[in-house]
Amino acid sequence: MLAAAVAARVFLAWAYPLRYEDHILASGREFDIDPFLIAAVIRVESNYRPAVVSPKGAVGLMQLLPDTARQVAGLLRMTGYSYEALSDPRVNIRLGSAYMRLLLTEFGDDKIMALAAYNGGLGHARDWWRQGILKPGGGVAQIPFVETRNFVERVLKMTAIYRALYADKLGQSNSPPGG
Repeated sequence: MLAAAVAARVFLAWAYPLRYEDHILASGREFDIDPFLIAAVIRVESNYRPAVVSPKGAVGLMQLLPDTARQVAGLLRMTGYSYEALSDPRVNIRLGSAYMRLLLTEFGDDKIMALAAYNGGLGHARDWWRQGILKPGGGVAQIPFVETRNFVERVLKMTAIYRALYADKLGQSNSPPGG
């Protein structure tokens, strides 16, 4: 039994890698975000490929649109920001985490709302909120865009997987801190 459990854990760690732990932890602390949530967003958005560019132009690990990244960099008063920096894991994780914190704050730390905004766009999420389509504490099923609904479901699932696999590595308990 023990051998099977160890083999399963080794397989899961291979299937769900964790990279850039130092950057994830630093950004999690800086922006008061669950590091497992950051890791899950990275896994779902880019599968840990730092230089990937989506068909819509989103760049890097956390798949940031250049305009969004530039605005967040300005809010952080980040010096030396450039489009090319979005492929740098440290920069991308920090900007993506800062953006996630802005979204969590906007929606009262509601992860589903923040993730819906992260993927579907802040304007859409605000409209859904105002129109009563999405409600605080509501479920994923209420998200109108199928792609966004799938994204949120996958990130929530990945967050739980990363917590189960890497609680010891990220120095966290099994209870989620922050947003």
